[in-house]
Amino acid sequence: MGQQIIQVDSFTGEPFKGNPAAVCVLPEARDEWWMQAVAREMNLSETAFLVRRADGFDLRWFTPTIEVELCGHATLAAAHVLWETAQLRADEEARFHTQSGLLTAVRRGEWIEMNFPARSSEPVGQVSGDLSIILGAEPTSVRRAVYDYLVELEAEETLRGLTPDFKGMKQLGLQGVIVTARSTSAEFDFVSRYFAPGAGIDEDPATGAAHCALGPYWQTRLGKNEFTAYQASARGGVVKVRVAGDRVLLGGQAVTVMRGELI
Repeated sequence: MGQQIIQVDSFTGEPFKGNPAAVCVLPEARDEWWMQAVAREMNLSETAFLVRRADGFDLRWFTPTIEVELCGHATLAAAHVLWETAQLRADEEARFHTQSGLLTAVRRGEWIEMNFPARSSEPVGQVSGDLSIILGAEPTSVRRAVYDYLVELEAEETLRGLTPDFKGMKQLGLQGVIVTARSTSAEFDFVSRYFAPGAGIDEDPATGAAHCALGPYWQTRLGKNEFTAYQASARGGVVKVRVAGDRVLLGGQAVTVMRGELI
């Protein structure tokens, strides 16, 4: 019998929106080259691989080109699959052991809430390369958040209209650029887009890990701890964000769109 693989759209309640991720629950650990080959074959922004252990699951994430240390939408997809396939009870917490430490997820009605590490950001005095030319817009703020630049723009309209120079962005030497602005909609507090050519992804549709930095940033900017955010990619994604000290609680919905078997 082959290995089951399930494709899930995350940070959305509708199929063909949000961010697609593939999920493999493995009977035992596999070699890294095999997981990378499967992720390349799936050609999604992330493929998640899980192996059960006594106190939860080991979890690793691969883009088509690299392994990453933290991924929100594929963790959301993984938790969704574990509950949907009855590998966890509906009231049972999902526990994931990862390169970023222990991550957990619980069900909140139709939503899943994940407990992730917060990511602080620091002002950047000088960016190698002209970021305004690469983005095609003038930032009001540029900060560094671990693997990415975090850039605020003056207007949501400008953010939605960006057509960046991905080749130039890759030469910045970081994984990607998180771009954000205040939302003009009463429904959302802020909007964002995430460009990650350094990880082999020109634009990620809906990115949990980016909101680990966006939450603390907007906490300082807006003076509150809870937000409803919209990632304004072509597919779009909705993320609920709550900053709690050095942790960020990320809420999202998920829907299964495909089940298959690796031969």
